[in-house]
Amino acid sequence: MNLEMRRIGAHVSAAGGVQNAPLNAIEIGAKAFALFTKNQRQWKSKVLTTEGIDAFLENMEKGGFRPEDVLPHDSYLINLGHPEPEARQKSLDAFIDELQRCKQLGLCYLNFHPGSHLRKIDEETCLDLIAESINRALEATSDVTAVIENTSGQGSNLGYRFEHLAHIIDKVDDKSRIAVCLDTCHTFTAGYDLRTRETYDETMNAFESIVGFDYLKGMHINDSKPKLGSRVDRHHSLGKGELGLDPFRFVVNDERIKDIPLVLETIEPAIWPEEIQMLYGMIGTS
Repeated sequence: MNLEMRRIGAHVSAAGGVQNAPLNAIEIGAKAFALFTKNQRQWKSKVLTTEGIDAFLENMEKGGFRPEDVLPHDSYLINLGHPEPEARQKSLDAFIDELQRCKQLGLCYLNFHPGSHLRKIDEETCLDLIAESINRALEATSDVTAVIENTSGQGSNLGYRFEHLAHIIDKVDDKSRIAVCLDTCHTFTAGYDLRTRETYDETMNAFESIVGFDYLKGMHINDSKPKLGSRVDRHHSLGKGELGLDPFRFVVNDERIKDIPLVLETIEPAIWPEEIQMLYGMIGTS
């Protein structure tokens, strides 16, 4: 199998400016990366400067990164399915700003968590609101694809069933600008087993029939501290959690999963270079 068809990396720091993210990715031997283009725990963001953008693009080139190798993540504060119109509008405005920031950086994706009903409305109503928010955001922007991340289903978070993802995609008008990121820890803790060849195939075949691999534009590669179906989102280092190493071998050798960013969000950044090398070493071994 062609190693170039696997773009493995990690969610790196952009401390000191977005231009540092590609450099941090180069340092760990990554061929893909994720970043926050602003402080993910604040509503307000500093405007991207021309100098910062130019340096980012220069460092992207230095690392051989294409726009589609980068999976920026939006703010954790955003809830596109918020039951209250005013709070939902605030989230929508922030989401539009994030999409525009990605475009300024020449990137083509924005990864986001779908939203939460906060136990105030039912799931279907919340999913419809999420889709409506995405439609409004896509209308207000151009070029950047909104990439829904599946969740563990912790608390009132939606997106933990493949059917939730399919529901949102179905209601989004511009199908060319909607996609999915699968997180291995979230998938597992949501109740989809990945630990054996049989259960991995069962889970991925379900994803194919309900959502479709055409929509898969990125993955987060994480082991899980909690058990299968726990609906708790806590990542672990590869091979140190409930998943073990086999699922990651299945992923890097899956012909349907190629040429997309495979991004580590495991809990020990110091060993990301080793984890990246380990994943590359698994290619051709399944």
